[in-house]
Amino acid sequence: MAINLDAALGIHPHTLDFRVERSKVLAGNLANAETPGYKARDLDFKNVMLQINAGMSPDRNYQASYRVPYQTSADQNTVELGKEQARYSQNAMDYQTSLTFLNMKISGLRTAIEGQ
Repeated sequence: MAINLDAALGIHPHTLDFRVERSKVLAGNLANAETPGYKARDLDFKNVMLQINAGMSPDRNYQASYRVPYQTSADQNTVELGKEQARYSQNAMDYQTSLTFLNMKISGLRTAIEGQ
């Protein structure tokens, strides 16, 4: 009996991939916090989940959108350092959570295959 890995692993590989890509975008924002005119960007997790729930495999071409700041700066930079750091930390924790769930799925599959 063949195992369909996409069905067995669920959404976890997709969420892990998304978290990696989002960390790159957020790191870019942090690196450009002092660059005049830089516009902060972010990826929307909701769009990825809508694609997955619709039965589509999300493409890896995630579309980053510009973020509207709570408070504009004099140099037109929209990166708010404290908020970016919090988003980056939250994304890192979400990555670890997805990785834990994926490891649990793989462990369960290994147990089922080995029959122990």
